[in-house]
Amino acid sequence: MRKLFIFIAALAIFSSCKIFKPSLMLKTPKDFNYDKLIDSLGRVDYKIAPNDAILYRVFTNDGFKLIDLASANNNVFRSDIDAIVESDGMVKMPLIGRMRIAGMSIIEAEKLMEDKYSEYYVKPFVTLRVNNKRVIVFPGSGGTAKVIGLANNNTTVLEAIASVGGLPEDGKAYKIKLIRNNPAPEGKPLVYLMDLSRIEGLTLGKSKVQANDIIYVEQRYRPLKTFNNEIAPIIGLLTSLLILYQFSKLR
Repeated sequence: MRKLFIFIAALAIFSSCKIFKPSLMLKTPKDFNYDKLIDSLGRVDYKIAPNDAILYRVFTNDGFKLIDLASANNNVFRSDIDAIVESDGMVKMPLIGRMRIAGMSIIEAEKLMEDKYSEYYVKPFVTLRVNNKRVIVFPGSGGTAKVIGLANNNTTVLEAIASVGGLPEDGKAYKIKLIRNNPAPEGKPLVYLMDLSRIEGLTLGKSKVQANDIIYVEQRYRPLKTFNNEIAPIIGLLTSLLILYQFSKLR
């Protein structure tokens, strides 16, 4: 019997990290140095990336058609064009062919397209939009993570969390990680830590999210619940086997 208890204790100790916390993701060491979240981060222009789905419109005469939409009828010319940025950063466009726009901001790409189309149109005016900008939110409870699209450039961390239903009971409001791609090609992802459990954290919660950000709310560890779900069945099975073994010896 003593050997059984020693075995159970060893099982609980050596398997605690994997069994007690099987759904824990994106764990950071205790001495991890988080990046400093500053206000200017939310004002960084989005850079177009390979595989982005873009929609652009081309107008002539500095956008005369665009301005005249309010008074025009249903036969107004529309030039909505969808395109995918290829893996090499190039995109194929009518008349001007393939051109590189990956790594550019929206404004820079619009200006480049206007310059290219000026060879064919009088004072071209271009509007461009990226349609597949998205953020991944893990709110802190299993099976509730969502990928949300960014409808505008002013979406905040709080709005992103609210869009998935807020924090569940098991979510740690004081340990929210914002993981962002590093602008440097070979740089490690930037990891910011937010504490939204206090009113002082409201400023951090208003930080603007960017495309491809990951918002991860760490899940609260409930040892009794986990023990009951993961370890108790094993103990019950071993106890039953031990009873059967002892009973067979009596016979």
